[in-house]
Amino acid sequence: MGEVASGGVSLHVEVDGEGDPVTVLAHGITNSCRELALFTPLLRGAKVRFCFRGHGHSSLAPVGSYGFAHLAGDLDAVARAHGATRAVGTSMGAGALCRLLAGDPGRFERIVLLLPAGLDGRFRAPERFLRIADLLESMEREEAVEAILADPERQAAYDRAPWLRDVDRSLWSEINPAGVSAAIREVMSDRPMEDREALRAVEAPVLIIAREGDSIHPAGVAREMAELLPNAQVVMFADEVDMFERIPLVVQRATEFLES
Repeated sequence: MGEVASGGVSLHVEVDGEGDPVTVLAHGITNSCRELALFTPLLRGAKVRFCFRGHGHSSLAPVGSYGFAHLAGDLDAVARAHGATRAVGTSMGAGALCRLLAGDPGRFERIVLLLPAGLDGRFRAPERFLRIADLLESMEREEAVEAILADPERQAAYDRAPWLRDVDRSLWSEINPAGVSAAIREVMSDRPMEDREALRAVEAPVLIIAREGDSIHPAGVAREMAELLPNAQVVMFADEVDMFERIPLVVQRATEFLES
């Protein structure tokens, strides 16, 4: 474990393995570096997982510095500190990765975008996330987590796949209420990039993994990305439960892509 400085913030970093190639993994909003730990045992070289500002074990940032430009800065700082040539980003992490690529199209040699949520439009389904921010700001941490897990949409998923509840509870166990609520409010009013056309300059191979029927990570966003990126392929799952039930396949496809 270690730390990387980014714009006055101290980012928590965990490195698995050593040597080349070096892969940086960027998690989604509300989560931490633990979210993408399933990928690390299967990849060669060094795997660098980190917590974005205000998330997990990283320090808080001032209000007004949780937008995608700042998140892309966090990703870039960690990648440069460890010499990463490949990148994986999920949801918010995918947005930060796209923001970085928009300004530096040749930044990485191979890229995986897991559940991208937006392009040059604002993130979807902000009401659900803004409710999470309200809960984190108005309740004690444990009480807020229980209220979040009781969300009707989550309960519907748990009814179909009860084991998802334990997965969610594990991911929420490291929540940083102040940082995550600030990040939610700023990310939901921001957009990953200014102009989606910038993705056309990214020549690296890109794997996009998405699922149908996801209001937060629309399948249409993944398809639009695939049309913009010159060397992209898409893996599409039927829905959330289908995707989680086939997590080994998700990991396998992503690792095979990164290793090819």
